[in-house]
Amino acid sequence: MGTMPPAPADQVEGSFEALVRENQDMVYTTALRLLGREAEAEDIAQETFLRAFERRGDLLCGGNPGGWLRAVARNLSLNHLERHRRRWRLFSELAADGAGLEDTLPADEERGRDDGRRLELALLRLPEAQRVPLVLFHFEELSYEQISRRLGVSLGKVKTDIHRGRQALRGVLGDDDAR
Repeated sequence: MGTMPPAPADQVEGSFEALVRENQDMVYTTALRLLGREAEAEDIAQETFLRAFERRGDLLCGGNPGGWLRAVARNLSLNHLERHRRRWRLFSELAADGAGLEDTLPADEERGRDDGRRLELALLRLPEAQRVPLVLFHFEELSYEQISRRLGVSLGKVKTDIHRGRQALRGVLGDDDAR
């Protein structure tokens, strides 16, 4: 038996376009949750799909392309945070004070109708030290130990930051019943 001839280039490109369409929201949301800024999340999403394009043959032939894309978006986002820590610290301080977020916060009535949007916006208001571990644990489903290794901090710090982040999130959301 001989090997199968390669798929026509236009078929591979069409499949890649479908892969992008199917996963673009997930990739962007993964980056946004970690980074807290739409522009940076868009950059990370673009970089993720550029890397996917370079490996499109492997991705389209099997495995779990969605999982690969999520992992790449997560890793690129964390690397971005590490490289730009001082800038993000400033953003986190502004977000904790509520400054500079007026254009991203919806009106009160919209906030009441869209719990998912409320959660996303509340996450953006948390300091980076709380937001990143919370997102990695609850949205990326990493264990405390994995988060500790990835962020290069102690296990105790991860647990403390997640605990404090949950408390801060409850405060931001105004969820007194969950306390």
